[in-house]
Amino acid sequence: MAFAKLPSQSITLKEMKPSRYMPKIGTFDGAGFWKNAYAHQRAKLLKIVNVPDDQIIVLINKKYVELPAALKYEIETSGIDKKNLL
Repeated sequence: MAFAKLPSQSITLKEMKPSRYMPKIGTFDGAGFWKNAYAHQRAKLLKIVNVPDDQIIVLINKKYVELPAALKYEIETSGIDKKNLL
């Protein structure tokens, strides 16, 4: 039985090579930092990811799990270094 290749199947996984130019996304351990950080350190982190000041006051006292998903994604993928926050 012969199978016809669909146009979307023209390249197989074996033929694909990983690109050298595709940078790996470094992630920041937001949950670990949030758990051990003081309020002023949390505020500094939120300012780095451009959260408005009125929202910073509300978000500082929340648990990391309670933060919006978009904000957690921004924190983890923004390339922040823990040394800058301490």
